[in-house]
Amino acid sequence: MKNPNGGSSPERFVRARLERLIGAVEVLGLVVIGLATILAMSQEGWKIIGQGEVSITDLLLMFLYLEVLAMVGRYLRLGELPVRFPLYIAMVSLARDLILRFNEATEYHVLALCAGILMLACGVLVLRYSQTRFPLADDKDAGSADQSGP
Repeated sequence: MKNPNGGSSPERFVRARLERLIGAVEVLGLVVIGLATILAMSQEGWKIIGQGEVSITDLLLMFLYLEVLAMVGRYLRLGELPVRFPLYIAMVSLARDLILRFNEATEYHVLALCAGILMLACGVLVLRYSQTRFPLADDKDAGSADQSGP
């Protein structure tokens, strides 16, 4: 028996169950990522305390962990994730790699890392500009919550 709303009852039942299962797996995965990030962050903190000194690479690594936690938190809270968050993480990761390997890196490696950071920054700029200049209908509600980001 076909339902006028598109699909039979068994079809809707299976689809609803699958959507619920996928949603639960998604939340479980985010919780695992969040807990693993907290564990890694605490391990890094203990390493810094044990060494008795903090380097810029340690700070950048801690910043990466905070960005991952912010990404997980935002996705759990709002069910959405701006594309900019992974771009920020990639920029900090490239900057950390540049600092870590600066002494032994070739000039081409340094140039490639800097070009990568510049391209990611331009990507963020284009995304921010297009989001404010050409908002989608569903971005208007999310836009006010998104203004707290960097």
